[in-house]
Amino acid sequence: MASINLIEAFQDFKDAENIDRPTLMKVIEDVFKTLLRKKYGSDDNFDVIVNAEKGDLEIVRHRIIVEDSEVQDPLAEVPYTEAIKQEPDYEVGEELFEEIDLIDFGRRAILAAKQTLASRISDLKKNILAKKYDDRVGEIISAEVYQVWKKEVLLLDEEGNELILPKSEQIPQDYFKKGENIRAVVTRVDLKNNNPVIILSRTSEAFLAKLLEIEVPEIFDGLIIIKKIVREPGERAKVAVESYDDRIDPVGACVGMKGSRIHGIVRELKNENIDIINWTTNMQLLIQRSLTPAKISSMAVDHEKKHANIFLKPDQVSLAIGKRGVNIKLASELTGYELDVYRDNEEEDQEFDVDLEEFADEIDEWVIDALKNVGCDTARSVLRISAAELEKRADLEKETVEEIRRILQEELEKE
Repeated sequence: MASINLIEAFQDFKDAENIDRPTLMKVIEDVFKTLLRKKYGSDDNFDVIVNAEKGDLEIVRHRIIVEDSEVQDPLAEVPYTEAIKQEPDYEVGEELFEEIDLIDFGRRAILAAKQTLASRISDLKKNILAKKYDDRVGEIISAEVYQVWKKEVLLLDEEGNELILPKSEQIPQDYFKKGENIRAVVTRVDLKNNNPVIILSRTSEAFLAKLLEIEVPEIFDGLIIIKKIVREPGERAKVAVESYDDRIDPVGACVGMKGSRIHGIVRELKNENIDIINWTTNMQLLIQRSLTPAKISSMAVDHEKKHANIFLKPDQVSLAIGKRGVNIKLASELTGYELDVYRDNEEEDQEFDVDLEEFADEIDEWVIDALKNVGCDTARSVLRISAAELEKRADLEKETVEEIRRILQEELEKE
């Protein structure tokens, strides 16, 4: 057979090492079986044999030898007189194998087959790339900056695949130079003109979550779980964590000795302040922790409306709100409650309010702790809340609440 070498047609495949060999064989077989169907009307009696290493392809036709007068299906049967022209020893009932010369298909058909093959392999490479990064969504990858544009940065991974980091997914303080390696998280794979476009992000919560997982072994091992992350990229982030092991302090583990674990993440995020807080299902306590670094005097929470009024000393108000309102905005996102901040009247506090610890002789210590857990540190902060609401929040008996309110009210009236 005058075999036609197809090395050029296979070259695209050979360059794409991540395409497996059986897939290649199937693609080539499909392309040439299509060619056979166009020429012969069927491909049932043809075998396509491929040697991908050498770039060779052979097509073998097999038919049963029958008497000349008994040929019913020329595609499956061959007359005896025609068979013995190739080999005199053939007998009726044997199978005749013959190679089909690709030249017989014609130059145009072969060129069309090569183009189809190249197109199929190209589509295959695109699908493999899309599948690869679909499976890596949520993972951090390191890539090299190839081109910096106004609206996006083009990156190349270790295999030379193009990745996109849009301006909207960059930290405001980010500045990139061609050739440097940067880290980002894979967020999604878009299709543009049937081409996969891999989108990265440095502003998503997933990026911070993965950085914490890398730096904090307890998170990677599942001993500490990240319950929720909220971010204002480049400004501040709040991370609520919970430990499944009572012996592990989740906040201390995430921060590390003298901040050793968190410092690397802060540098990666361009000095973004990161508040690590203990997660709790106690909403008052969670709100109190979420407003760190501010210290709350008291609060009144409406669980139905998911709203809380926060009372703070004047010097704590600006800390609670934060620069450009970022702190209170993130606290609201973390808790899911709308938060309003109010300034406590210090003179009124000094004149009328009394710390709950002062009532230790009259109120049991466990009751005082229960009140503190719902954000009540002073007599006035307790009396601001209705008796029914206090029963519900602090999980106290009605009689206990009434007695507490009576004791506190009498003390304030005396003052």
